Amino acid sequence: MDLNFNQRNNQSQPQPQPQQQPNQDVKGNIQQLGQVNVPTVDNSIHVMTIIGQVEGHTVLPPQNKTTKYEHIIPQLVAVEQNPNIKGLLVILNTVGGDVEAGLAIAEMIKTISKPTVSLVLGGGHSIGVPIAVSTDFSFIAETATMTIHPVRLTGLVVSVPQTYEYLDKMQERIVRFVADNSKMSVDDFKELMFRTGELARDIGTVLVGNDAVKHGLIDDVGGLGTSVQKLRDLISDENRPSLH
Repeated sequence: MDLNFNQRNNQSQPQPQPQQQPNQDVKGNIQQLGQVNVPTVDNSIHVMTIIGQVEGHTVLPPQNKTTKYEHIIPQLVAVEQNPNIKGLLVILNTVGGDVEAGLAIAEMIKTISKPTVSLVLGGGHSIGVPIAVSTDFSFIAETATMTIHPVRLTGLVVSVPQTYEYLDKMQERIVRFVADNSKMSVDDFKELMFRTGELARDIGTVLVGNDAVKHGLIDDVGGLGTSVQKLRDLISDENRPSLH
């Protein structure tokens, strides 16, 4: 038998390909953004999650569950620029976090030219409040809560008048943004913010589900299905030709 022929014949046969490793981009999305490309019928809706603590200019300890604002901002830019994305669904379960980072996210969501809907699940506390109301329509789960309280600082505070003026201005930015983007007035929001007796050793108010709707902070009580359907309705209304 011609061994050389057998060797040549074996070499001509297609060799089995090594099994491919999981897509690194998908793994990165899961680790960094909590997202993975799941095949769906409707790819026109982008879902953005804001969970844990909103991380801003200071890196939080690794044991903290965080949403990094430098990951959220590029997503929002992509939503605005991608013609295939017709609407944005924001899902929140956050304890709050960096005020300036949270306001930056809220301002970007507010100024997106496409329909937006938010859904508060679990909690939308502190700086999560302006993010929740920044969309065109907002929902809250019946058991979800939202905490409204004054701005706090952690770490060293210099006891000079300028420090307190800065805090007051930052707080006023939050109050004005919430009042402009919800059905609550400035006075009502401040009354909840400085209310005493509800939070142990502190001031502020916790609103649960229907209470947030009754106060005009959130538009309606609902869940995932109602949120997606509302966003689809907003997209349809935007695409419907005008009679004028």
